[in-house]
Amino acid sequence: MHRYRFLLTRQWVILTLVALLLIPTMIWLGFWQQHRYEMRSTRNQLVAEALAARPVPVERLTSPGHAVTRTEKYHRVTATGTFDTAHEVVVRRRVNADDEVGFHVLTPLVLADGKVLLVNRGWIPADGAQTAFPKIPAPPAGRVTVTGRLMADETTAASGIKEVEGLPDRQIMLINSEQQARRLNARVLGGYIQQTAPEPRGDTPELLSDPGKEDAPLNYAYMIQWWLFAAGVPYGWFVLVRREQRSRAEADGQPSEEPATAAV
Repeated sequence: MHRYRFLLTRQWVILTLVALLLIPTMIWLGFWQQHRYEMRSTRNQLVAEALAARPVPVERLTSPGHAVTRTEKYHRVTATGTFDTAHEVVVRRRVNADDEVGFHVLTPLVLADGKVLLVNRGWIPADGAQTAFPKIPAPPAGRVTVTGRLMADETTAASGIKEVEGLPDRQIMLINSEQQARRLNARVLGGYIQQTAPEPRGDTPELLSDPGKEDAPLNYAYMIQWWLFAAGVPYGWFVLVRREQRSRAEADGQPSEEPATAAV
């Protein structure tokens, strides 16, 4: 064992400790990526099922004060009412499919029983300074039936979007039914919908695209990669040890542990 006494040197003790630390760390990262893969796969399945389901009346899934659940989110719903453009607001710093910055148009839809549904009618560009209320194409007048994807209330914790004080009049940062219920002094259904029909005249506001799929297979690939790295660490450590042993043996003029090649 004297051939491997170099393993007790400071350099090799540190290298060995680093290797021992890397193995469980990489194994943990593999399990973390596995969790991300399973979470994204579940999310993709829920979204696909919700988008494929037949639209239902919105009040089957939500009511005033209701928190939209994961299984309810993205489900297609319908609602009939009258748009209240007098209390329309815009949501700041939202982008379209081309990553252009603008506003989302949030218009209350007053239902027959007086309840209010928040409707995100789509995206409009920001013309110049964002301090003035932008010009917004009017929605259909009178009673109208809209179809859309049911969405949960936005919060800073879930979206990463921070609330900002002192915003210009009729501008908001987050779409939140509780906040809008206080502003409107009305019974507002929990969550809101992203309108998908009817399509607006002149294609503006620009309807929001469906959420699409998250790249779950990428997380699966990362999971396998981290576990391969974890398996490779002890192999790499062993290769380095053997190389160091041979190098030291040759420097001392001693035979290494490698078998000599027989002369022909």
